[in-house]
Amino acid sequence: MTYLKLGLAAAVALAALHSNAFAGGFSRGDANIDILFEDGKAAIDAGVTYVAPKRQFDTIDGVQSSDDPISKSYFVPNLAIKASISDSFSCALTYTQPFGASSVYGPQANAAEAAQIGNYAIEKGFTTNEYGGTCAVRFDAGPGRIHVIGGVFLQDFRYKAETFYGTLRLADDSAFGYRFGLAYDIPEYAMRAQLMYRSEVEHKVSGDFTPDALIPVVGTTPLPSDGVGTLPQSIKLSLQSGIAPDWLVYGSVEWTDWSILDALNYDIAVLGPQHDVYNWRDGWTVQAGIGHKFNDLLSGTVNLTWDRGVGTGADIMTDTWTLGVGGALKAGPGAFQLGVGLSYLTAGEQSTANGATYDATAGGDWALGVSTSYRIKF
Repeated sequence: MTYLKLGLAAAVALAALHSNAFAGGFSRGDANIDILFEDGKAAIDAGVTYVAPKRQFDTIDGVQSSDDPISKSYFVPNLAIKASISDSFSCALTYTQPFGASSVYGPQANAAEAAQIGNYAIEKGFTTNEYGGTCAVRFDAGPGRIHVIGGVFLQDFRYKAETFYGTLRLADDSAFGYRFGLAYDIPEYAMRAQLMYRSEVEHKVSGDFTPDALIPVVGTTPLPSDGVGTLPQSIKLSLQSGIAPDWLVYGSVEWTDWSILDALNYDIAVLGPQHDVYNWRDGWTVQAGIGHKFNDLLSGTVNLTWDRGVGTGADIMTDTWTLGVGGALKAGPGAFQLGVGLSYLTAGEQSTANGATYDATAGGDWALGVSTSYRIKF
């Protein structure tokens, strides 16, 4: 059985692009370490995913909500450059944004939060950037090959919260993590089993708080601020195999340790300790898909992903179901890849009894994502 490389690349790459961009918690992008399995001396893969979620409250404190969606659209860039040092040793440099969030709150949500705590959030968000280096050593084993994979990465963190009281900015320019794993593949059958671990990353952040409504109390001078928070470790098992000429099935199961992020804790001079409460549980993401090569130029894939919501009532982070489709077209020296994903966010609720600052419910909502990338091999 033979499965052409173009079809294999399309299925695996598009699955990776969609899986994290729609995942729960603050997950966004995965480093593209699958490029280590590409044949040839070198390969470059560059792409971007755009996600437009439409999460909004149905009711706030028991009253029908007229607020706009709280979720904001975002982009996830992805870059990977691979070089083979020898027939059995290769390395890749990668860049992506692994975690992020961006929310804006309407007047009803503002009024409900102000009634509970006096202050209210207007807009909150954070971004991270991951710059990594990962290598793989290959050994022949039976009909296939064993790959020992390991690497390190630098991750930064930028947080901004605009509230009635004022604006908080926190940052960490460099925190380090690592990843390692094992894989076994049989290229003749496009078969691969891979287990990867990504470490947690603790961010010690510092910045300042610029007063607004609190100016009469604390003055106009920005107040020094600092804090600490941990973004989670994860373990992912991926499987794929050719099942017939020009056909491939694939799937993955990923556990993410979101329960470690019970809150973002920070301290503002004069104002004292503050907390953004999450009280999340661990996340599980399961994906299954099939890929097919239609001809020497075109191949495609379709996949279904379920992500277990991590929310426990302090916010509305519910289960997500995503249908993804995509294709790869040989164009010029490489392959152009395009994918589209449609996600359904299940209904849920938050309550003050579970750590929320006000009661609210959400019905079923939708999110749309588009991924595109271009890959060249030498």
